[in-house]
Amino acid sequence: MPIHDWTRVDAGLFHDFHQSWTVALRDALNLGGLPPNYFALVEQRIQGPIPDVLTLQLPPGAEEPSNGTTGLAVATAPPRTHLVRRGEADIYAGKANRITVRHRHGNVVAVIEIVSPGNKASRNELRAFVEKSADLIHQNVHLLVIDLFPPGPRDPQGIAKAIWDEFQEEDLDLPPDKPLMLASFDAGTERVAYIEPVAVGDVLTDMPLFLKPGFYVPAPLEATYQTTWKGFPAVLKRLLE
Repeated sequence: MPIHDWTRVDAGLFHDFHQSWTVALRDALNLGGLPPNYFALVEQRIQGPIPDVLTLQLPPGAEEPSNGTTGLAVATAPPRTHLVRRGEADIYAGKANRITVRHRHGNVVAVIEIVSPGNKASRNELRAFVEKSADLIHQNVHLLVIDLFPPGPRDPQGIAKAIWDEFQEEDLDLPPDKPLMLASFDAGTERVAYIEPVAVGDVLTDMPLFLKPGFYVPAPLEATYQTTWKGFPAVLKRLLE
């Protein structure tokens, strides 16, 4: 299923698709996409604005279900993205007190954010999104950002570049014909950004969702996008096809 041009419809229609897509992602992760003792929830309140999908780890001693999923290690199965950017290792990380983002059902290990037009509507909104994203990474919460809207005057090189600039400012060699962006951030001591530029008409790439530094599961973006599109009102699909 190719990526649609969501700039052709108003923000309210994308909001409806966005809401359904987050549920489809949650379901796919919980139905075998995550290893035992990990699970996903939609729109749970933690520090800062409410994220789209949280991945949590059960507290120690909780009963661990078995679903056969073990996840992948970067060392043996490196994610295949157009760009990989590594930040300098934080030499103080081992000495610092680690902050654990907690939820009443467990510790938050990862967050999925689907960018909406409202996140780019003003300088303040964009800055709030970037600061929240960087703050999660600083707190060792891994992050996956899905941005199906082209860069604008406030993010001329895309939201992923704006987030990465919070850690290390460097030019990204982005193809001009692929203005949309998928970005996964490994929030370990050495922060790593995996960035995949895409365009309207492309098939979505399944991106790494990190659960631990150097350890991830594939986030099924393409399959869940297809599932969500099937349920989108047929009369409105004509605006996008």
